[in-house]
Amino acid sequence: MAQAILGSSPLYKSEFLKSSALTSKVSGSKLKFSEIEQTKLGFLCSSKSNMDLRLKASREGVGLVQDVKENPPKLITKSNDGIDSFTEMKLRFLSFKKQKYMENLERYQELAEAQAPKFLVISCADSRVCPSYILGFQPGEAFVVRNVANLVPPFENGPCETNAALEFSVNTLEVENILVTGHSCCGGIRALMSMDDEEKSSSFIKNWVIVGSAARSSTKATISNLSFDQQCRHCEKESINNSLLNLLTYPWVKERVAKGLLCLHGGYYNFVDCTYEKWSLDCSAEQETSQYAIKNREFWS
Repeated sequence: MAQAILGSSPLYKSEFLKSSALTSKVSGSKLKFSEIEQTKLGFLCSSKSNMDLRLKASREGVGLVQDVKENPPKLITKSNDGIDSFTEMKLRFLSFKKQKYMENLERYQELAEAQAPKFLVISCADSRVCPSYILGFQPGEAFVVRNVANLVPPFENGPCETNAALEFSVNTLEVENILVTGHSCCGGIRALMSMDDEEKSSSFIKNWVIVGSAARSSTKATISNLSFDQQCRHCEKESINNSLLNLLTYPWVKERVAKGLLCLHGGYYNFVDCTYEKWSLDCSAEQETSQYAIKNREFWS
């Protein structure tokens, strides 16, 4: 489960605090001014060389990026094999460029002009879950929104960033499907199921996960006799259905669903055994807000 990004959301505040801590760490490190001065780009040496590179880039086209040698301050720790994180990231990027980007250059050039995805995927920010990777979406096929709540808040209370992402993808990109995908071992759901109803707290996490109170109540009423882990797993899936119902509180979503131009789907990725469940919300009949029916359920293993 994730939370909306930016604005005054709890996640934004917590990330701001992390950023402040990092800034403090950098400020306190012994960086020499001369070392920072050594980090320069050759094309800034003169306006002539800068113009030459621009002309060369325009002739060579997309994807032919000059390799820039730098001598940056060492601010990150070494991994076990002695390669720092950004060196490894660079190698992965260059591998992607060689094996994916350059081999599909025409496709990427088309995407530079416009995009027309069929899917909006609303996903958790959990580092163990990457929709484009596990579901095999190719570039341009899905408008993936991460860090937006798995438990999408109702329209009236939703953060402006969530509203904007939905409005843009539904009205401008005219996606045909919205897939809300959850996952196993969700820390947000576990926190939701563990919280004390009477507890008064200013915790950012509590204010975040409380959005899923409807899913929690349904779970408690249905399977309170089962173990806590089983309840959490049930709630992980119930929260997805709760999100699908909340999506219908967005007027532009409800309108296109009613016209048959948009379908709402749920998905559950179990990364423990690498299985995926998929289902669709049955919107064929008008139902109460707290009621739902699903159809086209599939299990991929």
